[in-house]
Amino acid sequence: MSFKLDDVLIEDTFAEAFPMYATRVFITAINAKWALVAARAATGLGTSVIACPGEAGIEKLVSSKLTPDQRPGAAIHIYHNDPATLKLVTLIRIGQCVLTAATASAFNGLPKVKRKMYIGKSLAKFGDGFEREDTIGGRKVWRIPVMEGEFIIEDSFGLVKGVAGGNILILAKSRDACLNAAEKAVKAIHRYGKYVVTPFPGGIVRSGSKVGSLKYPKLRATTNHPYCPVLRNIVKDTRIPEGVESVYEIVINGLRRDDVLMAMGLAIKAAASVPGVVKIDAGNYGGKLGPYHLRLKEALESVKSIEVKV
Repeated sequence: MSFKLDDVLIEDTFAEAFPMYATRVFITAINAKWALVAARAATGLGTSVIACPGEAGIEKLVSSKLTPDQRPGAAIHIYHNDPATLKLVTLIRIGQCVLTAATASAFNGLPKVKRKMYIGKSLAKFGDGFEREDTIGGRKVWRIPVMEGEFIIEDSFGLVKGVAGGNILILAKSRDACLNAAEKAVKAIHRYGKYVVTPFPGGIVRSGSKVGSLKYPKLRATTNHPYCPVLRNIVKDTRIPEGVESVYEIVINGLRRDDVLMAMGLAIKAAASVPGVVKIDAGNYGGKLGPYHLRLKEALESVKSIEVKV
């Protein structure tokens, strides 16, 4: 049964999420600007595993007090369906985008996790025999000579089974209202959430998809037609109420189920506060795609004590 929050209808449904293997990387640099440059490059083309080399996003900026080399940093996540592919994708992203970025270094963002991927050892071969082992803050690292000086990378990176595909759908009277609500939702996630990323551009998805195709059987995913306002009077299974002219989706990946659930709750609270928002819904496939059924009601319950200001 649906319920209301700030006069916005909240569908009593669930987001259908699924397990993916994940790693977390601390990228440090001479200042926050260059840490963020490297982080943005390393997480590019990381929106969906459907057609990207893994899913990736920036979690947050990290204080120099919390990084192994006492330099400003950024925490990023990288996700894939299996450990072997995740290792390859992580190696490529760090090798092409962090090794090449001015002053940047790469450290394990999951130091307490037992399962490891030996990324640093593999990438060290770029040093062509001139690389050398060292320790920083008790961590084994490789120093790789580059034209600027040295690129430092930790020997191994933690590997966990994360949760991908948590989501909410924002339905609003206009595109402007919907975009405003989506922006506030993403801001709330990054301000109050933890250990999560929103991998799509700006954290927002305008082209939500469904599994498979009604017309083209070879396609893995096609437009989520029940949520396309321009198709409201064309398709029989429309989910668009009268008066709704725009829909945006927020997709969330995280290291743990509860982190993703909390981020969904934060996003709902923030979006529902925007005038013009009519309804909050979620994308699922009847429970057939993923084992994690993240209910919107439970998501809101998880953040009831947090006053969301964005």
